[in-house]
Amino acid sequence: MRENAILVSKTLAEVGKRVAPGVTTMELNRVAETFIRDHGAIPSFLGYEGFPAALCMSVNDVVVHGFPSDYVLKEGDIVSVDCGTLYKGYNGDSAYTFPVGEVDAETRKLLDVTKASLYKGIEAAVEGNRIGDIGHAVQTYAESFGFGVVRELEGHGIGRQMHENPGVPNFGRRGHGPKLISGMTICIEPMINAGTRAVYLAKNGWAVHTGDHRKSAHFELTVVVRKGRAEQLSTFDFIEKNI
Repeated sequence: MRENAILVSKTLAEVGKRVAPGVTTMELNRVAETFIRDHGAIPSFLGYEGFPAALCMSVNDVVVHGFPSDYVLKEGDIVSVDCGTLYKGYNGDSAYTFPVGEVDAETRKLLDVTKASLYKGIEAAVEGNRIGDIGHAVQTYAESFGFGVVRELEGHGIGRQMHENPGVPNFGRRGHGPKLISGMTICIEPMINAGTRAVYLAKNGWAVHTGDHRKSAHFELTVVVRKGRAEQLSTFDFIEKNI
C-alpha cells in the first residue's frame, strides 16, 4: 500500500510538471500511463467498469470522472487529476487539482480551502472516532467559506480492491457512522464546489458536473487510521516541490 501510494503521488507530480496552457488532457493521460507502466504497475482506472483512460481528468465545472480528451487547457482553468495504480496486488489512489497558469482569486481560494478541508478530515481519522467525524470536519470547514460540499460522491476504503468499505462521505455528524479502527486504510477526498453543492451526471454516464457550472476542486489522499494521529500514505510533497 505504501509503494502504491508513493507511485500515485509521483505520477501526479509528473503530470503536474506538464500542466500548462496549450496542453491537452489526453497528453497528460499518456504521461501518466507511461510513468505507471515504466514502474511495473498497472493504471487501475483504465477499464474499471468501462472507464476509457488511466486518469480521471476533470476540468473546471467537472467535479470528478472526466475523460481525457483533445480539450486544450487554457489560462485560468483548473484540472482535477485523479490517479490509481495496481501493484503487487494492492491499490493506490490520489487526486490533486492543478491551476492552469494564473487563476483568479476566487478559484485560488476554492483550491486552498478544498485542500485544507482534506487535512481537517485527516485529523479526524483516528482510532475511536467515527466516519461521521471525518465528514463533519470536511463539511464544516468548507461550508464556513460559503462553498458547496458534494454529497452524491464520497471517499472509500482501499486495499486489494480500489473501492472497499467503509464509504467516507464529506459531510456528516460527529459520533455517527462506522467506527474507525487502527489499521483501516481509507481515501479521504473532498469534492467542493464554488457555488451550489448540486451536481448532475453527463450523458456519457461518467462525468459529474456542478449544477450551476461554477468550478469544483477535488483533493484526495490515502491514510491509515492510527491511535492519536492518522498515518498518511500518499503525499502532495512531490507535486508541491515543483510548484
